[in-house]
Amino acid sequence: MAGPIEQFEISRILPIEIGGLDLSFTNSSAYMVAIVGLATGFLLFATSGRRLVPGRLQSSAEVLYEFVSKTLRENAGEEGMRFFPLVFSLFMFVLFANLIGMFPYAFTVTSHIIVTFALAMMVFLTVTVYGLWRNGLGFFRLFLPSGVPLVLAPIIVPIEVVSYLSRPVSHSVRLFAVMLAGHITLKVFAGFVVSLGGLGALGLAGSLLPLAMTIALTGLELLMSVIQAYIFTMLTCMYLNDALHPGH
Repeated sequence: MAGPIEQFEISRILPIEIGGLDLSFTNSSAYMVAIVGLATGFLLFATSGRRLVPGRLQSSAEVLYEFVSKTLRENAGEEGMRFFPLVFSLFMFVLFANLIGMFPYAFTVTSHIIVTFALAMMVFLTVTVYGLWRNGLGFFRLFLPSGVPLVLAPIIVPIEVVSYLSRPVSHSVRLFAVMLAGHITLKVFAGFVVSLGGLGALGLAGSLLPLAMTIALTGLELLMSVIQAYIFTMLTCMYLNDALHPGH
């Protein structure tokens, strides 16, 4: 049997090397293309025959739209809706990536720190660039919240700067760690079921407990796939609010 870590291995599908730089098309690349295609196809198909009384697919697409829209408005205000295409795209990508990774023999791209860090850095750069463009030097009020006495500035400002610079790390590690740990745990218990099942009748009886744990963990992982997409989106909205309203 394959070990619990082997499910995260990246393999080359189409080797490409330019100037000593490895630009190969990998299984991770293929899954990311598939994720974008499936998410886009789902939304296009669900909204292709729009009706006043929506069907199941149209209802599910509208629920996702309203959910992200409400989250963005609650955390970044009405002005935050200008970032809706970015936030909705991130939510759909993370959600589909997490759910696709639940299929047997599938590859979970969000279990790789480089993928989640790239998404987090995109949010970080968007917040920083837009915040400076919109507010100028006033953006730096973010590092000294309103109401804080100036005498505390030498203490508060360095803490806020470090906290701000560490956002891409915390934003990415949370999603990566949960998906990685969950899939490893699920594979370990599933491995117990297979190993014990090969030991005869006594082994089959002993495999019932890890089988029950595997089923429970599968349900938990499905739940966490949705929750982590929500958390990633909510944090994105909160960070965008800093670009719109620094110092508040």
